[in-house]
Amino acid sequence: MVRKIRAKLVLQLRADGLSARAIAASQGMSRKSVAAVIEAADAARLRWDDVKAGTDDEVYELVFPGRGQHHSVFAQPDWEQVHKELARVGVTLKLLHSEYADDCAAARAPAMGYDRFCRTYQRHVLVTGAASRVGHKAGQTIEVDWSGPTMQLHDPATGRTRMVYLFVGCLPFSLDPPMRVAGSSRA
Repeated sequence: MVRKIRAKLVLQLRADGLSARAIAASQGMSRKSVAAVIEAADAARLRWDDVKAGTDDEVYELVFPGRGQHHSVFAQPDWEQVHKELARVGVTLKLLHSEYADDCAAARAPAMGYDRFCRTYQRHVLVTGAASRVGHKAGQTIEVDWSGPTMQLHDPATGRTRMVYLFVGCLPFSLDPPMRVAGSSRA
């Protein structure tokens, strides 16, 4: 990811009387980056007094208008709806990506690949705070639940098939959850 040039800091140090070379050396920035800020600020007639009240992002936008804005060529799904759909039983990101790709194909719009879909969804979750991190201590809790839809179990000895439920109990972050088949979901 490309880092933004700290334009506000460059303008402040320039107003304090430092040369472009001194600013670059003291801040660990390239001389070309410092020169680009100074040239762009001069072209826009921006001085330190004009920008000192603004935030770093606001000053950067004044010095380099339109730079850093990214518009994806891919059709974007409704990420809030994707997040809501994931709460349903049996819904996965793979399934949602498949539906998204089908919708894009029907609309003749370019669709992003599965990897990009997952990364973009992850970025959405991080930016919006849609999910929260759960802290835990190892071995302190156990998670138990009925898993997925009912299944059919065939008994080869009797030849009978019956509906069963899968019960899972697991320590958080364990890679080996014990599972039991039950004839009823009642205790």
